[in-house]
Amino acid sequence: MARESRSAIVWRTLQVLAVITLSIVLAGLITWPDTTLAVLWNVIIPLVPASLLLSPALWRNICPLATANLALNWPSGRKLEPGAHRVTGVIAFALLFLLVPARRFLFNTDGVALAAVIGAVVALAVVSGLLFDAKAGFCNAICPLLPVERLYGQRPLLRIANPRCVPCTLCTVRGCIDLSPPKSVAHVLGRARASHSWLRTGFGAFAAAFPGFVVGYFTTVNVPLREAPDVYLHVALWCIASVAATAVIVRLFRIDATRALTLLAATAALIYYWFSATAMADTLRLGDVGTVGLRLAAAGLVIYWLTRSRHLAPAR
Repeated sequence: MARESRSAIVWRTLQVLAVITLSIVLAGLITWPDTTLAVLWNVIIPLVPASLLLSPALWRNICPLATANLALNWPSGRKLEPGAHRVTGVIAFALLFLLVPARRFLFNTDGVALAAVIGAVVALAVVSGLLFDAKAGFCNAICPLLPVERLYGQRPLLRIANPRCVPCTLCTVRGCIDLSPPKSVAHVLGRARASHSWLRTGFGAFAAAFPGFVVGYFTTVNVPLREAPDVYLHVALWCIASVAATAVIVRLFRIDATRALTLLAATAALIYYWFSATAMADTLRLGDVGTVGLRLAAAGLVIYWLTRSRHLAPAR
């Protein structure tokens, strides 16, 4: 019991620090936008994919949006019923597709605009907590990061408890990532995971598109607001190409859903760190050696994650 109490105190402290960090970031986006944007996009955000590979619980246990979602929960809130993920998953990916490319024509350079959007998402998380039980309305439903958490977190390297939901209220009747990341993926795919039809599910289509989504973002540049449609079209075309390539490879080599999803996650992570390493190294003033070191470190983590995934049985 003493150990559990110490663990709860540690997580609570980290949650408070995350909220303080978010507050500092919001203030910095308005007061010191250039420095804050560089640190946020090139240092803080790149830590998230690696943490998800280790365990999605690392991020979800301290995420300030989750803290906002749970801040004003009511015991009588609605639960997320089985099958609801078919709608909420589409909303989550739509928000991800809307917000990430918007970096190129708005959020990479306009700190005030980014602060306003972050504030709106925080408000959405709070309101969702008022209407739904625990994490059912936001964290387990429409959070833009949820599809990425599922994809990268499907085979966590670490086992980490969930201190936020004690006791568990089963707010998400089926597919809760906090209960079991591998089973969460299996549940959202349903029976389709037993055949190639998983590609036609919402999460399957997202997973197949995600490597192209990452390439699409990094092969654009910062542009004026008037060129926003071109940015979205560019990213969308890469997503379509990624889905098409995945469908061909999966059918040609008869790759099952479990292996395909781990390969897609590994591919997306490698692409992300290949492109982002340069900006990370520049912001941290590590030079070209730092870029190479960051790429090698990321590749080592992804390869280890992929190797470990091969020895894990498919979730049921």
